[in-house]
Amino acid sequence: MTDMTAAHFSGSAVIVTGGGTGIGRATARTFAEQGAQVLVVGRTAARLAETAADAPGIRPLVADVSAPGAAELIVNTAMEAFGRIDVLVNNAAVVRQAPVGDIRREAAEEMFAVNLLAPMYLVQAALPHLSESAGVVINVSTAIGQRGWPMPGGELYAALKAALDTLTRSWAVQLAPRGVRVAGVAPGPIATAIGQHQGLDAEQIDALRTTLIEHVPLGRLGQVEEVAFWIAQLARREAGYTTGVVLPVDGGALVG
Repeated sequence: MTDMTAAHFSGSAVIVTGGGTGIGRATARTFAEQGAQVLVVGRTAARLAETAADAPGIRPLVADVSAPGAAELIVNTAMEAFGRIDVLVNNAAVVRQAPVGDIRREAAEEMFAVNLLAPMYLVQAALPHLSESAGVVINVSTAIGQRGWPMPGGELYAALKAALDTLTRSWAVQLAPRGVRVAGVAPGPIATAIGQHQGLDAEQIDALRTTLIEHVPLGRLGQVEEVAFWIAQLARREAGYTTGVVLPVDGGALVG
């Protein structure tokens, strides 16, 4: 059994975006537990404080990853705090559910800025430092970006994440000569705050959970720690021959 408390990342510096809740919080804490210094980025100070609570290796930074200059702010803050960047986890994302016919330009542009442009600019800003440390980029996408999705409303989110998967594979090839590995993790339905950011009531959230589970052969929602585990595994030195892969962590949803 893998020892999750082993200091696999001792001396390493990690950036995790979208770290105030869910997968980002679990990822930041997983890296910190394994010895890393972690800059955790999010929009809400209170949530970041909860992520950093009792975790001395975590440093919070309140920032909107889609704002102009945010990539430079995040990278400069990490360098000032740690003097290096070894792992960049692009996890921040927004979901604005709308089926075709009801998609609003403002919501679509927000999703485009956060889910696709922000990771691109952050990789670009961090690249000189990642190259110096033979660093790793882990992009968090979604399993539904790798198939047609039967429930209307999530297809734009899925499409943007599929585009991020394409960048993951392309960057893996292009950045390999610079010593930088790039990989992705594609979560399936995860037991986070499902439906709460969509304005759904408790009954609707329960119905959504039931529907999602029907698409998962393992018959349950995943846990954030199960996704964080694989993000950290792909970033470890022992995974040094792995690049360009997008790993589904989805309970078999892609093949079921």
